[in-house]
Amino acid sequence: MNLSIVIVNWNTRSLLRACLRSLEAAGDLAHVEHEILVIDNASADGSAEMTRQEFPGATLIANQSNLGYAAATNQGLAAAQGECILLLNPDTEVPSGALRVLMETLAAHPEAAAVAPRLVDPDGTVQRSVRGFPAPWPLLAELSGLARLFPRSRRLGAYRMRYWNHDDERGVDQPMASCLLIRREALEAVGPMDEEFPIFGNDADWCYRARAAGWSIYFTPHAEIVHHGGASTSQVRRAMLRETERGLTHFYRKHYRGRAGTLGYLLALLAIHAGTAARILAYDARAALGGRPPAGSSVGREKERARP
Repeated sequence: MNLSIVIVNWNTRSLLRACLRSLEAAGDLAHVEHEILVIDNASADGSAEMTRQEFPGATLIANQSNLGYAAATNQGLAAAQGECILLLNPDTEVPSGALRVLMETLAAHPEAAAVAPRLVDPDGTVQRSVRGFPAPWPLLAELSGLARLFPRSRRLGAYRMRYWNHDDERGVDQPMASCLLIRREALEAVGPMDEEFPIFGNDADWCYRARAAGWSIYFTPHAEIVHHGGASTSQVRRAMLRETERGLTHFYRKHYRGRAGTLGYLLALLAIHAGTAARILAYDARAALGGRPPAGSSVGREKERARP
């Protein structure tokens, strides 16, 4: 089998329907031996029933409880039979040609463990979906505001990469896994998602491990995917702030403890915890005043904000 598409869903029935319909309409799969696996994390909105009734060709794994993103993704990876595995969020829509370009790009770079497309808002605005790894000093430059003061600096801006417009194909550190095509050979070498990152950080961790094992990760702007963003996580915004902190802290302890300088390591951890506390205070204050973030804001796009 050429391709397995793994979609993890939680309470996004309408978006999941649109995602699955876009895969059907795109036409890229017509001549590709493929399977679509939907792993539903105990949704209460009828997502599993909709998938079963409207998309009988998809394989549905309906969990009885919410296992989290990493564990559910690993269920899909374990069941997948394709030589390539596409991790796809349910809040995406796949235009015609995008899957073909992703598969061609992966084939053109045998050293690549995975390739990611350019993500865009429904209005076509390019999302900043690629970051560097959050090493201590680039992260501190970001949290202190220095990276924003000098947005063209590659040293200070190594984490958020504001100096780059996502307009050329290149090797990168960590693209968002909202749409990520993975080579089976690389998956078998690197292993599945680390379930110690149940919600956030698992994709960054996987890319870090792939890079450490000698693989490359590629980004191509020649494939574009519409990404609505944060459809599941924005439903439980306050809890996700803590999950952000948990994921980033675990990433640091796993990959930087004993490898980064002690001062930078400790300052970065302190900044992570202080930043989370400040965001929770701001969220609680907004909630007390009856305010909500506008649709499509950086607060609403939780997955993008929360990545390590």
